[in-house]
Amino acid sequence: MEPHKMADRGEDVDAESEDELYEVVNITDYARRHQWWSRVFGNSTGPIAEKYSVASQIMMGGVTGWCAGYLFQRVGKIVATAVGGGFLLLQIANHSGYVQVDWRKVEKDVNKAKKHLKKKANKAAPELNSFIEDSTEFVKRNIVISGGFVGGFLLGLAS
Repeated sequence: MEPHKMADRGEDVDAESEDELYEVVNITDYARRHQWWSRVFGNSTGPIAEKYSVASQIMMGGVTGWCAGYLFQRVGKIVATAVGGGFLLLQIANHSGYVQVDWRKVEKDVNKAKKHLKKKANKAAPELNSFIEDSTEFVKRNIVISGGFVGGFLLGLAS
């Protein structure tokens, strides 16, 4: 009779038969039966910390962080070049006499935009606080993958 059936009937199970309760899993067969996306993304819900090992979480966070940091660096350089070049061309055109800037009107428009932004910011404050609280809670629940993401992001910026 099998050891686990003997234990169900209340009979004593000795130390040698306890070893037989464990099943040996062939990893290659397991990998063939399960699709790759099930291994990576999992089927269950809940925090990611409950689904994957620490090494997997750090790897996933690091890779996604590096990609985000690398893209942020590249796009940031392009945007900075475009904005800086635009200001440089505007100053050259102003100095050469091609463009005349009405600085009083610019100041008036900037002040109007500041007032409008302040009014909108006061209305958006509760929504922003809710977003910040949700983000903080996510980071707390998934601290390992978040740490991997931050590290990868910094490496992506440096590369």
